[in-house]
Amino acid sequence: MNGLFHKITSILEERRARFALILCHQNADPDAICSSYALSKLLKYFKPEIEIQVASPESVSKVSKAILERLPMDVINDEPDFNRADIIFMIDTNTIQQFGEWSENIRNISSPIIVIDHHAPHPETKKIATLYICREELSSTCEIVYSLFREANLKPPKDAAEALFLGIAFDTKHFILADGSTFKTIADLVDLGVKPQEILQILTAPMDLSERIARLKACGRMRLMRIYGWIVVFSHVGSFQSSAARALIDVGANLAIVGSQERNEISISMRSDNEFYNKTGIHLGRDLANPLGEFLNGMGGGHSTSAGVNGTGDLETAFKYAIKILREKLKHCPRQ
Repeated sequence: MNGLFHKITSILEERRARFALILCHQNADPDAICSSYALSKLLKYFKPEIEIQVASPESVSKVSKAILERLPMDVINDEPDFNRADIIFMIDTNTIQQFGEWSENIRNISSPIIVIDHHAPHPETKKIATLYICREELSSTCEIVYSLFREANLKPPKDAAEALFLGIAFDTKHFILADGSTFKTIADLVDLGVKPQEILQILTAPMDLSERIARLKACGRMRLMRIYGWIVVFSHVGSFQSSAARALIDVGANLAIVGSQERNEISISMRSDNEFYNKTGIHLGRDLANPLGEFLNGMGGGHSTSAGVNGTGDLETAFKYAIKILREKLKHCPRQ
C-alpha cells in the first residue's frame, strides 16, 4: 500500500480538483456506502475546500438506507453531472456495467478515474482507470480505505470509524469471513470509540415481504444438478437475486446461480459455500462470472464465493454456458 494515498493526492493536485464524484454500484451495499463516506472524510482532510458528491444508480440497499439515517451523507440516485467532475472514484465496483445506464458516460469521461475495490480486477476497468487500487486479499473495501488513513498518518473521526466498522461487519457476514488482518483493523476502530454491540444492530434490519417472497419463489423454481458430486442449483426471480442465491446456499446447495431477464437484459447472482471454494479453487468472480459476462456481451466479476453478471441474451442460454464452464473446471476436482 506504500505511496497509494500520495498517488491519490498527486492526481487531485494535478487536476486542481474542486469537485470529486464518488460512484457506488447499483443497489449499493454497506461496504460501498461506508467506504465512500470514510473516503470523503479522508479527502476533506487533505483538501477541505473540495466538493464531494456520492452517487449510486437507481437506489441503495435497504440496510444501506438504515445506515444513511445515521451518517450525515446524501447519496443521489439521479444521474450526476459527469462533465463537471474533476476526478471520479469507483468504489467497491469492478465493472462499469454495475453502473447501469451511467456506464456509457463513464466510458467516455475524460476525467481521471480512481478505482478502490477488493473484487477481482476486470480488464476493461483496468483500461479506463488512471489508478487502480485493488486488494483482493482483504474482505472489504472499507479495509482498503482504512489503510489509506493509516498511510496518511490520520485517524478517522468517530463517525467514519463507525462507518468503516459497519462496512467490514457486513462484508464479512458479521466477521465469519474475517482474518487476522481484519480483526486488527476492527480492534483499531474500537479503540477510536466504536461500540460494536450498539452499532451492529443497524445491520439487523428485518427482511421485508417482497424479499421473502423472492426467496421462496427461487426455492420453488429451483433446478438442481449434480456436477461431479457438487450440488449446483439454478433459479430465476424478478428481483433480490443475490438474496435468493444466499437462501439456496443456506438450504444446502454448494453453488447457487440465480438470474432475471427483462426483455434481453440479463442479471445473474452467484453464491457458493466455503467448502466448494476451498476444495475446488473455483473463484466465482474470475473463473465463472468473468467468462460468462463476456459470453453475454456484458461484464461479470466479484469475490471467490460471491459474484454477479450483467449482459444481454437469453437466461436459459446463459445457464447452459455456466454449466459448460463448470463441467470443464470441476472434472479436475470431483467431490470425494
